[in-house]
Amino acid sequence: QVYLLEPGGGLVQAGGSLRPSCPASGSAFSSYGMGWFRQAPGKEREIVAAVTPSGRTTYYTDSVKGRFTIARDNAKNTVYLQMNSLKPEDTALYSCARRVRGGTYRTTGEYDNWGQGTQVTVSS
Repeated sequence: QVYLLEPGGGLVQAGGSLRPSCPASGSAFSSYGMGWFRQAPGKEREIVAAVTPSGRTTYYTDSVKGRFTIARDNAKNTVYLQMNSLKPEDTALYSCARRVRGGTYRTTGEYDNWGQGTQVTVSS
């Protein structure tokens, strides 16, 4: 069983930065791709960023490219999401999940073992 927690959310002004993290318990963390997702009120969950097991390859949705960076530390069983130049439209509940199915890394259906999420609110 893998339990994913995401501290590091909060309230920030537009243009600010946050860095939520996702420390995972359980075994074989370094064997799985990981993803960060967000869900705004009234909207579907969308993938924000993903990283391969080694950390060498990353993927981003277009709206966060150049502003967000996903990284992982396999020695600490943790994946991070550095969020810079935040915008009000980034406001959402952010969660992480482990990739358990094959695909492009870019679809929600490839992931499972969702964490409980951390709220990110960006004020204008």
